[in-house]
Amino acid sequence: MFPDAATYDVDIEVAEADVERLLSVRPTDVDSQPALTFARNVFLPLTTACRYTCTYCTYYDVPGEASLMTPEEIREQCRIGADAGCTEALFTFGDKPDERYTEIHRQLDEWGFDSITDYLYRACEIALAEGLLPHSNPGDLTESEFASLREVNASMGVMLETTADVDAHSGGRRKTPGQRLNTIRAAGRQGVPFTTGILVGIGEDWRDRAESLLAIRDLHERYGHVQEVIVQNVVPNERSDFEQPDLATMRRVVAMARAALPESVSVQVPPNLSPAVELVDCGIDDLGGVSPVTDDYINPEYEWPALEELHEVADAGNLPIFERLPTYDRYLPGDLRRDGVDAAPAPANRDDWIPEAVRERIARDDVHGERLRAVAQRNGPLSAEPSPR
Repeated sequence: MFPDAATYDVDIEVAEADVERLLSVRPTDVDSQPALTFARNVFLPLTTACRYTCTYCTYYDVPGEASLMTPEEIREQCRIGADAGCTEALFTFGDKPDERYTEIHRQLDEWGFDSITDYLYRACEIALAEGLLPHSNPGDLTESEFASLREVNASMGVMLETTADVDAHSGGRRKTPGQRLNTIRAAGRQGVPFTTGILVGIGEDWRDRAESLLAIRDLHERYGHVQEVIVQNVVPNERSDFEQPDLATMRRVVAMARAALPESVSVQVPPNLSPAVELVDCGIDDLGGVSPVTDDYINPEYEWPALEELHEVADAGNLPIFERLPTYDRYLPGDLRRDGVDAAPAPANRDDWIPEAVRERIARDDVHGERLRAVAQRNGPLSAEPSPR
């Protein structure tokens, strides 16, 4: 049982034989994938307040310094992104601000919102109105919060990071594996197409990495909702002295992820943090969301690659590269799904992965709807025009 799992009644048990099998996997044991994908997004840091104080994170700001985007700022950034050809509004923020963030709570109350998750709902509505599909990474949520937020999100996500109890999460306000697993399970129960992943280099060992991947697989096998798993290396920053994992480590972990997960689940590496060119043959098939108009606010020192650089990654593996929506193909309704893509995966086998508000946005007869439908149908590999900075 993983740390704090009993608190949330998370009953994942990882078989020792499966752990041993994964620990033996090497890059030569997996195959390259047939294509690479990526999403074009607008990165929206809704608030930099966070109840956690992870030692490797530069995203959060301390009370009194944390920011909160205004509705006007959200609308303006979404409009710029949609006009630049983006399809995804990536809402990222720290886990629910605790009682220390008095100014954040005061501002939300002044605007008429009970909580940051209530405000996120409104932010997603703004994104949809401006022509983008919301993908939210709001940290740990309850099942009832997922039930509400799924109405206005094309997909959502949270990083598991690790099932190990590591010093990087130490302190009085800490995230635990049990909390994260409970969040991933809650998303599955509510039928949310979901992104999760592991963070490599925060004090976990090889067995921890194997167990983390197997825990994700277990939850996906129950609910069918995990669309991609990110294998993300930690990077040095002003708050962290963790050493960036070397290439051999990343190649092995990516291969383990590909071997652990069903073929229907994509394996992603962030191309601004990882040597993606050197990982194509280890089983990656997605390069995540990149933005032509905004920074990576979680890792501001590491610029997004331009579109031609993504093509260089694809060329290294002699693979085609396609743009995708934040919702992966298999979760799209049949009238939008490109030819040859099967229905939503077992065991969930549900037909309501996409909420009505998102369906309506994609179907709308305007320039943004046309673009969303074109990306969903993958009308040919993208040209390598440079992305604006």
